[in-house]
Amino acid sequence: MQNSAMNTEYPAISNREKACLAWTAKGKSSWAIGKTLSISEHTVNFHLRNAMRKLNCSSRMAAALKAVELGIIGWH
Repeated sequence: MQNSAMNTEYPAISNREKACLAWTAKGKSSWAIGKTLSISEHTVNFHLRNAMRKLNCSSRMAAALKAVELGIIGWH
């Protein structure tokens, strides 16, 4: 369920950041995410760092879980 009131408190998360967060939430490594999305591991980490900053989180998993809680990404 998406809570739009909570989403407005954070800067917009790009589609690529959402994809990286979604795969992180599923336990995938940066290397595996990169292979899946056809981008480099470095680029995955870049997107995850941006999402972490935007969501005010200190770890990639915390950012992924916060994104799920806020309805930014789905939980499958």
